[in-house]
Amino acid sequence: MNSKREIQEFLGHKKLAFAGLSRDPKSFSVSAFKELKGKGYRLFPMNPNAATIGGETCYPAVSALPEKVEGIILFTPPSETEKVVREAARAGIRQVWIQRGAESEPAVRFCRDNGLNAISGECIFLHAEPVASFHAVHRWFKGIFGGLPR
Repeated sequence: MNSKREIQEFLGHKKLAFAGLSRDPKSFSVSAFKELKGKGYRLFPMNPNAATIGGETCYPAVSALPEKVEGIILFTPPSETEKVVREAARAGIRQVWIQRGAESEPAVRFCRDNGLNAISGECIFLHAEPVASFHAVHRWFKGIFGGLPR
């Protein structure tokens, strides 16, 4: 389980790659992308199968990003997550958020073994402030039942 300090450290970085942005405008990744942008994060969307999504330029890989980022959020299929994490590490990215549903044990192990601050098993909606709507209620319930990182 991640600590509250590790999560806050990640969220303190405002220039992030966003791997796995979906072309489906109703997808969870698109909702997270929009919400994080609205909270002041500067995001560089990544999708190897799209040049643009929703008017945003997409990049096929970490190596194609136009500038250095402070961290990366992964909404990738678990089968791709380890590859993207390895590429991020080669680029010097030390802050990694593997969104719930994108986790793979090899990716998490790689992060741990290579000293990356890797958040996994958590939903970014419950931690990126300000937490609003039903996410605030969900976080409250998790807190009541001991499910939030300490």
